[in-house]
Amino acid sequence: MSTPTTSFGREAAAAIARSKNEPQWLVSLREEAGELVANLELPKPEKMPVQRWTLDQYGSDRPGTTVTSRADLPAAISALLPEDQGSSIIVQHNSSIIYAQLSDELKAKGVLLLSLEEAARTQEKLFREHFMTAYTQDEHKLAALHAALWNGGVFLYVPRDVIIEEPIQALLFADDAEATFMPHILVIADNNSRVAFVEQVATSIEGSAATLLHNSAVEVFTKAGAVVRYAAVHQLDDSAIDIAYRRAILGNDSRIEWIIGDLHNGNIVSDTKSVLQGNGSTSDSKIISIGTASQKMSLTTQAIHHGLSTESDMITRAVMTDKATAIINGITKIEKGATKSNGQQTERVLMLSPTARGDANPILLIDEDDVKAGHAASVGQVNAEQVYYLMSRGISRREAERLIIHGFLDPVVADIPLEGLREQLHRIIARKLG
Repeated sequence: MSTPTTSFGREAAAAIARSKNEPQWLVSLREEAGELVANLELPKPEKMPVQRWTLDQYGSDRPGTTVTSRADLPAAISALLPEDQGSSIIVQHNSSIIYAQLSDELKAKGVLLLSLEEAARTQEKLFREHFMTAYTQDEHKLAALHAALWNGGVFLYVPRDVIIEEPIQALLFADDAEATFMPHILVIADNNSRVAFVEQVATSIEGSAATLLHNSAVEVFTKAGAVVRYAAVHQLDDSAIDIAYRRAILGNDSRIEWIIGDLHNGNIVSDTKSVLQGNGSTSDSKIISIGTASQKMSLTTQAIHHGLSTESDMITRAVMTDKATAIINGITKIEKGATKSNGQQTERVLMLSPTARGDANPILLIDEDDVKAGHAASVGQVNAEQVYYLMSRGISRREAERLIIHGFLDPVVADIPLEGLREQLHRIIARKLG
């Protein structure tokens, strides 16, 4: 039975931690977060009344069954994994990690791919140095709730100078609407390392009367000279609420690439931020979303420049149908002293229905003179001339519009570093558009 957050506090958080036999320092961390839950307010995304959403139920701990072989995974999970049996993967089922596979070659190089709960016990120094430091528990009520209740989760550490050629994939799957489903992903790329990481979130709770709250967080740390390519695809049922806060902290001459497919069928808060601390660091963010039915979506992308000669580029593309609403914010902030920095952003919304709403809000906050910054935003309908041209070649209007929409979204889809997931993404897009 779910418990409302209004009754959640320090003692309840501690009880959960102790039930998992966690070390005392982690019990204390959860206790502090539990106390904050009662005192902090919900986040306030612009023009998005999240206080009306069902955010006061966090579910109960319902771990999946641990397996040692990929062949023993539930069929619904196996169907979402890459066909390559040698892939590096980690799987969360409801409230716990149930399977992880990493090649012997990567293990020999010192790469770590663990559940976050295991990392808290076995990698204490790295864990405590980074966990909940880019996304802090005092940001708002949902952050505190996440810090108190996170479960399962993924810990990836790539040692200095290690280059991983094949993407590492995490599948976070829920089929119990009353489970606590709050995964936390922590990626640490040490100096001059390189890795591509693919996060896939999916549910199978259609028809459930309960509301599943997916309250997730991602923290990525790219040390000097490191490159991380982070792709995420979310495809949850419409009775779920998708809360996703992503943060990256960049060292000197490092790079983060965000490739985000917010394709959930229910309400969404998605907030992706790159903090360019190091000189010469770069961030590239590409986000796509499709709003259908009466979805409410808050999509925010941010780049905060601190270092010298830093560069950021942000592109968000959304397609809106039916009565869906999307508030799309792009925020570029160049701090005093971040000279020679360059921040660019583009937000584009394609409207397919007169009852849909899409607001694109480009925001530039510049505290330094010797910089470059720019933005572009547009909200419009499918180009009639493009439709006419395709129809003149014997293509039906419906198919012409479909081709134009796929072309509109393809700059992000094409960058997904897994062929199977790209194909799946095309299927999700086709299904959402009807």
